[in-house]
Amino acid sequence: MTATGRISTAPDVVDVVALGESMVTFLPSRPGRLADVPSFDRAIGGAESNVACVLAAAGHSARWVGRVGADGFGDHLVEAIGSYGVDVSAVRRDPDRPTGIYFRTAGDRATDAHEVAYYRAGSAASAMSVDTMDLDAIRSGRVLHLSGITPALSADCLGLMRELTARRPGRPLVSFDVNHRPGLWRDAVHGHGPEVLLELARGADLVFVGDDEAWDLGGPEAVRAALPEPELLVVKQGARGATAFHGTDVTSVPALHVDIVAAVGAGDAFAAGFLSATLRGLPVRERLRHGHLMAAAALTVPGDLATPPARDHADRLAALDDAAWGRLRLGPGWTQDVPGAEEEGRTP
Repeated sequence: MTATGRISTAPDVVDVVALGESMVTFLPSRPGRLADVPSFDRAIGGAESNVACVLAAAGHSARWVGRVGADGFGDHLVEAIGSYGVDVSAVRRDPDRPTGIYFRTAGDRATDAHEVAYYRAGSAASAMSVDTMDLDAIRSGRVLHLSGITPALSADCLGLMRELTARRPGRPLVSFDVNHRPGLWRDAVHGHGPEVLLELARGADLVFVGDDEAWDLGGPEAVRAALPEPELLVVKQGARGATAFHGTDVTSVPALHVDIVAAVGAGDAFAAGFLSATLRGLPVRERLRHGHLMAAAALTVPGDLATPPARDHADRLAALDDAAWGRLRLGPGWTQDVPGAEEEGRTP
């Protein structure tokens, strides 16, 4: 399938395949420094598997492809991601390398007060390569979703990403979320993060990127000038909204007013919402709105993953006129369908 809605006729395809590292996440039982928190609750985290989980919960067929250790944490990841309805049959188990884990504080990831401690060096996912992964399974979706986290993990992972973003006839639509994590690239010896991410983005069909991410170019138009190759480029502008470049067309949609519970997982949810609407062949404006709605679902729950709104509920909100869209204010529980709430500018 292309960004314009042409659908692959390959047999046994799923809607979306997402490839990347997932980790077991330990969330603090109370606010405070990692040094002071006495206990943690276990969850799952991973940009690409988050997208797969949201899409599966929204009614699409989704497959996550990754590599985890032959350990209890790997068992938990596969079972937890599979519980969302995601196909995990192509996940590889590594008998010699562990599943990655990380701990984080309860604060906003964007603030200096936020702490995160990763234990992922030498993880099973860092051994993903052209030789260790099932390329047929990876390419078995109408859409292949990737992110800039994977190439930072190792030279082998970068080689796999270069293979998957190479422009070849018959490949699925390649979706790439830049997801620049400077800390992952700080000690990398196999490439400079911003340059590698620009190279990979140029090979994708659909790219998601923040306007202040990776290249510091100074605005959506400057990002498009640096990235003319993708058929569709989505530049996220935080609280201001998002702008999509599709050929010569430029479409901007303002962000929603959201009562934020936790600012985690919103970028992955936005990508999932946009991809869901893309799979359904909706116009670009509606794709952006569905992205904002899925992001709002994530922002109004404590963890990375939220139950998405029912499709007809999201469609009604996405179809509002500009004035009604601007009046919406979404808080915890908004994904419940409350008749008439959208006309009043509130939901639920």
